Amino acid sequence: MIWVGSFKSLQSALRKPRFTGAPLEVHTWLRSEIALISPFVDWLMSFIAGSLCVRGNEEFVELALREAVSNAMLHGNRLDARKLVHVRCCCQGTKGVFIVVRDQGHGFDPNKVPDPLAVENLSAEHGRGIHLMKLAMDEVSFERGGTEVHIRKESGNEQKTPVHPLQNRVVRRVVMRPWPGVRAVELGRHPFA
Repeated sequence: MIWVGSFKSLQSALRKPRFTGAPLEVHTWLRSEIALISPFVDWLMSFIAGSLCVRGNEEFVELALREAVSNAMLHGNRLDARKLVHVRCCCQGTKGVFIVVRDQGHGFDPNKVPDPLAVENLSAEHGRGIHLMKLAMDEVSFERGGTEVHIRKESGNEQKTPVHPLQNRVVRRVVMRPWPGVRAVELGRHPFA
């Protein structure tokens, strides 16, 4: 299945996802409005979860997707509602999920992003998104001068060791002052599990 259209048009047309086991591909775009982040991520995650392409790892994909879309709107497009965030999502049961999020900003150099774990940055309100994406996903790369992020999560349907074992990791997103439409997320495993 390949779906192409604006988020609003696809959201209206595809209220109840139907899955046939075929690979799923969604190409969509949305305006840079904070209030659209949660509805968009929830909508796309319903397709990803239903396709079973990352069985058991949906919460990690959701965290990375939410951060990628937030970064594109806030830092890339500077919340200019005239600028769009383009998202391409490809799900295949045995290969996992591959997502590309592109903004219409000027880009950035990911090597110049301050370390969010450095003592002087611990109380900063921004700067953890890229770090969280790298913890949650198997691959994260920045293309087109930093205007495009590629994130990939392997399928949970295969019996193989993940590239980055997540058993002992705890991922936390702390938002001092959350903005409308954005949820604070805490993921991880109980230390005694």
